[in-house]
Amino acid sequence: IGVNRNAKRVAVIHISFNVIGTLTCLILFYGGNLLFDFAFMDWTVGAVGIAFCHTVFNMFTTLLLLPFSRQLEKLARRLVRNDAKAESFAFLDPLLMRTPAVAIAECVNIANQMGSLSHQNLLLAIQQLSSYEEVREAEIISNEDKLDIYEDRLGKYLVEISRHSMSGADSRTVSRLLHAIGDFERIGDHALNLQESAQELHDKELHFSEAVKAELAVLLTALEDIMEDAFSCFAADDPVAAQNIEPLEETIDRLIEDIRLRHTERLQTERYTIRLGFILNDLLTNLERVSDHCSNIAMCVIEEKNKLVNHHSYMNAVKSGHTFNKNVHQDLRKYQLPPI
Repeated sequence: IGVNRNAKRVAVIHISFNVIGTLTCLILFYGGNLLFDFAFMDWTVGAVGIAFCHTVFNMFTTLLLLPFSRQLEKLARRLVRNDAKAESFAFLDPLLMRTPAVAIAECVNIANQMGSLSHQNLLLAIQQLSSYEEVREAEIISNEDKLDIYEDRLGKYLVEISRHSMSGADSRTVSRLLHAIGDFERIGDHALNLQESAQELHDKELHFSEAVKAELAVLLTALEDIMEDAFSCFAADDPVAAQNIEPLEETIDRLIEDIRLRHTERLQTERYTIRLGFILNDLLTNLERVSDHCSNIAMCVIEEKNKLVNHHSYMNAVKSGHTFNKNVHQDLRKYQLPPI
């Protein structure tokens, strides 16, 4: 109590160290005793024996957990999270709910801050793939903690507002924000997943072939564009700009499908480690999910402005239209994978 977060994290690691070590040693010791019936179990242990056992325990547990130091650090960060800046939530005063329109306006501002942080974190994670930095890793983890807090505090506040009487327009805005902050938080999760993939590439000194790097460069350019468009249309509450998101999302899906097919073909002719293939698949899956969340964000804007009720019917109508197919073909020409 009263100590800073880093001290609390050290305490978490220390407790985890002792708990894991104790459980492991007890299982091994009593399991061994059942098998071999240790003769020394009846001996009287003195101060020297206790000190010796304690030293052996510490050495064994240290050697056991040394390869998992990063996992222990992540556990400590998960259990003792950074707090988002207090000023970010200073305006989420319950008294504002007496005037829902004012409270909702403040929620919109904070949701835009959350969206900006989510966007920034994904860009940082993408940079890690080409140039890994531990300082950037710490920033990504810190931002992810903040995004979790944003979703928790803002989500609870919006749910509380929804219980008050408000206009139809305000009700639709609350619905848009509730859906969007979930997508912002999930994009943050995918940014953390990308960071972990980049860290594995860095730690194990694994490298994609030049062909794969070139293909990923095209895909990442398309992804950065859809993120920019999605977050911009959300911040501006612009349903017209939001309509450009879905064709680009379809384009990204097709690019990912093509990259996967190319990778499968390369496995037959080139030497790839199984682990490298898994990392590439994880990257593509996370990038695809980010694109899906960008589509969801755009749909939140469109639904609010057009008072849509049936999301799936609208999407089916859009994807079967001539304009949609035309825009997809334009995007496919813009984001062309290099020839094989």
